[in-house]
Amino acid sequence: MTPVYLDLSIPAGEMKPGSSRFWGKPDIPCGMRYPSYKDSSGEEHPYFFVCQINLADVSVYDVGNMLPHEGVLSFFARIDHYLGYYDTDDFIGGSVSGPDAVKVLYFPSDANLAETGSPSESRPAYIPRALKISFSHSPASPFGGHALFAPPTHRQWETWDPPFEDNIILLEIDSFSGDGFDLRFMDEGVLDLLVSPSDLGRHCFSDVRAIVLSS
Repeated sequence: MTPVYLDLSIPAGEMKPGSSRFWGKPDIPCGMRYPSYKDSSGEEHPYFFVCQINLADVSVYDVGNMLPHEGVLSFFARIDHYLGYYDTDDFIGGSVSGPDAVKVLYFPSDANLAETGSPSESRPAYIPRALKISFSHSPASPFGGHALFAPPTHRQWETWDPPFEDNIILLEIDSFSGDGFDLRFMDEGVLDLLVSPSDLGRHCFSDVRAIVLSS
């Protein structure tokens, strides 16, 4: 499986709806509710928007045809803790998470998408500035080693814990910092979003799991 690296840069101007970007606000279909989860106390919180990928942009690099070639794949995760919001004990740790740690949404078309902000004004208190994503088969620099279909180089054991032994790293997010944010997964670690081969083959992203690995 060939990794596809995400190269991040400051955009020259405003990015159109559905474009590949990291941080900022997500583009979701008009009328759709912003994704949220309930913490251990039953309180509802919005997920932190991580990135969205226009699949037409990445299709030429997807040599295994693992992803759809149209539409937008949008990634949300409970990473507030790793951005410095320590008022919650609900965060992704060093074992494979439950299904509500992340939310991955697939929109088959990039039409009729509109930028939508989080409904909460208290968490997260700050949304990092949007960064443009381009793609390559070489590691990204200087923003870190974010990649689709990354090899499990940070894993210190042979496979994932049962029943996830054969899961694939759909997206790996590296620790990095930028304008107004500092994303640290433990000791300069990574966040891996895992998907089963059968779900990936069906282009089903409703049961993506997560784990944080660190040296």
